[in-house]
Amino acid sequence: MATIDRKTFLNQVSLLAGASLLTGPAFAVEPVRAKSAVKLGFVTYLWGKDWDLPTLIKNCADTNILGVELRVEHAHNVMPELNSAQRRDVKKRFADSPVKLVGLGTNQQFDFVDPDKLKTSIERAKEFVRLSADVGGTGVKVKPNALHKEVPVDKTVNQIGESLNELARYAADFGQQIRLEVHGDETQELPMTKRIMDVATHPNATICWNCNPQDLNGKGFQANFDLVKDRFGATCHVRELDRIDYPYQDLLNNLVAMDYKGWVLLECHTNPADKVAQMKAQRAVFDRMIGKI
Repeated sequence: MATIDRKTFLNQVSLLAGASLLTGPAFAVEPVRAKSAVKLGFVTYLWGKDWDLPTLIKNCADTNILGVELRVEHAHNVMPELNSAQRRDVKKRFADSPVKLVGLGTNQQFDFVDPDKLKTSIERAKEFVRLSADVGGTGVKVKPNALHKEVPVDKTVNQIGESLNELARYAADFGQQIRLEVHGDETQELPMTKRIMDVATHPNATICWNCNPQDLNGKGFQANFDLVKDRFGATCHVRELDRIDYPYQDLLNNLVAMDYKGWVLLECHTNPADKVAQMKAQRAVFDRMIGKI
């Protein structure tokens, strides 16, 4: 068995200690990427449309998808017709769970040629604003939703934008955000969305990015994203994140880079037999994608 004298031993200990002093601080100052503030949530568009509220909350909690935008007129039945006691019950169900009610997803739109229809839609949107405030939500999703050949484009754009301003002012008093979904055959083109938002100047009027194929038109995804990124609200809709027909990794990269603190909400368009299993799978995909950034 080899032996070393005391002097050699002490010299080796000293060298090891010196090495640790040199390497220790190097590791200590290694930059650590802050955990992303982007959160994964769920839209009850197709996968959750047939679930009552207790089932919906349970399925979200079980899959660690802890935010939800309730699509109105679905089985969970969170609608303006609820009375005060029913509204308190909805709020309590979310408060007693780990799942946050991100807001309400409506179909209210503001392109109507008929002024009476426009007024009716604005007033209905205000009802949803009050409902969202009562049940603990943070905002209401609305739509542009079209252009009309018989009406000058500028007139429709101004009408939609001013409708958003009216709603944004109203919703601010209830602590609610107005979120314009990028939607509609022509209004979902990002240059058109920007035109609308250039009219809708109220800071409480925001957009909900919607991951449409049209996002890749013109100069491409990045240019279109940059057109409106300063108007993002607290919600962003995505399809299944492992689809290869949309640059989802680029989207998440951009959201993290801009320190987005809102919700990426799964608005999936398929119809799997086991939707809860697919929610778990999408949770894993999201985590892997965020981990790459």
